[in-house]
Amino acid sequence: MAARWLRLRLISFRSLSLSSSSSSSSRFFFSSSHSPCTPAQAQAQAQAQEDFDVGQPSSATHPELMSPADITPGITAQEYILRRTRLLDLLPPGSVAILASAPVQMMTPVVPYTFRQDADFFYLTGCTQPGGIALLTRHSGFAFCMFMPHPDPQEILWQGQLAGVDAAIHFFKAHQAFPLSMLPKLLPQILKGATTVFHNPNTAASSPYFKLDAFQKALANYQVKDISTYTHKLRWIKSPSEITLMRESASIACQSLIQTMLHSRTYPDESKLAAKVEFECKMRGAQRMAFNPVVGGGANGSTIHYSRNDKKIREGELVLMDIGCELHGYLSDLTRTWPPSGNFNPYQEELYSLILETNKECIKLCKPGTSIQEIHNYSIKMLMKGLKELGVLKGEMRSSYHQLNPTSIGHYLGMDVHDSALISTDRPLQPGVIITIEPGVYIPLSYDAPNRYCGMGIRIEDEVLITETGHEVLTASMPKEIPHLKALLKMSSD
Repeated sequence: MAARWLRLRLISFRSLSLSSSSSSSSRFFFSSSHSPCTPAQAQAQAQAQEDFDVGQPSSATHPELMSPADITPGITAQEYILRRTRLLDLLPPGSVAILASAPVQMMTPVVPYTFRQDADFFYLTGCTQPGGIALLTRHSGFAFCMFMPHPDPQEILWQGQLAGVDAAIHFFKAHQAFPLSMLPKLLPQILKGATTVFHNPNTAASSPYFKLDAFQKALANYQVKDISTYTHKLRWIKSPSEITLMRESASIACQSLIQTMLHSRTYPDESKLAAKVEFECKMRGAQRMAFNPVVGGGANGSTIHYSRNDKKIREGELVLMDIGCELHGYLSDLTRTWPPSGNFNPYQEELYSLILETNKECIKLCKPGTSIQEIHNYSIKMLMKGLKELGVLKGEMRSSYHQLNPTSIGHYLGMDVHDSALISTDRPLQPGVIITIEPGVYIPLSYDAPNRYCGMGIRIEDEVLITETGHEVLTASMPKEIPHLKALLKMSSD
């Protein structure tokens, strides 16, 4: 690994200087020489780039995805440094923050599930690999320190290259880095004199720091607190780079759902539609789905997080599809409901029109200063009124309404589907916040309502970016008006 880094320093890249205000040791320079080289030298340099591997995409191995300034596609090293600086500015003096990578989850004793990094760890480091621990301090020389697993040659043979100590320093821009085996020796020194220790409880139990005496002593002395109080605050407002990635993620989801909608008339089957949308998302560059797609045909659509996706959709039924994908750590989330046959019956159209109008009116309320809770309260009034007029809802009690829709009008969206969960929905929205608007109604077959409405589930969900002047609907390219849906579905049969 060290030899690779030495070769890389000789490669003629554009000059790159990255530093943090807290330590000059974070500086790392690529050569900026532009002197002519022979074809053999050029080939050697190209080979050095090709050999450079830190266990995840870099500009050397994936130039089609990343610039030399990036740590992850679309997010530069400078932005990651700024995130850590902002976190340290928020933490009380004398604090230490410990963040561990997400654990590897196993499907069987020898088969792992696809790894997904913990959002807070990813947000602060850019490392998408398991096994690492990051520390940020305000009371010692370790402003940003990483402990990395020692690459095992046998593991590399089976799993591929992993980031080690060299990558932590030179790629992830840690001020200092050590093998994970050094953690028991160094953690007591780092925690010595710390007034508060922050960590991520979601990943703590599986991380080696949790059982160490130094951490357990801090835990027993009530010095340990949840870092999410601060990281969720930072992640709540998206940077321009994050917004760009979320626009792209939303665009991929919209294009993929349109193709799936066209597919639904010929293949009205929940499992096939789930497979189709995942295929389309990945073909457009998504790394994975944001969650298991909800594909609820007929009465299955009245189960809010239905996930079996194993039934054929009958003629005349609606299908509710709630899908999202992940693009370089940033998620999309949208829902559409439509009849694969191409035509709404009159009762489906009545109920759908109520949900659509609620969706559009709630989106109009999205602007700086309002809150998700205010929009939610407005949606309840609008839906209760409409459902009473249709004869679906009887009486004035909200409890009856909540049987038909126990969900909120929306949630924050970002690196997690329910992003920045510790930020209250009462908090006034600010430019850069991204939320969902997703009114719906879910009427079980057994519900005491006119039979023509029973067994229907309808949701229309859009992603909305709050801007300085109002909002931008990131999923606006996905049709939702009844005439547009009919025209699109007609195309699939022409």
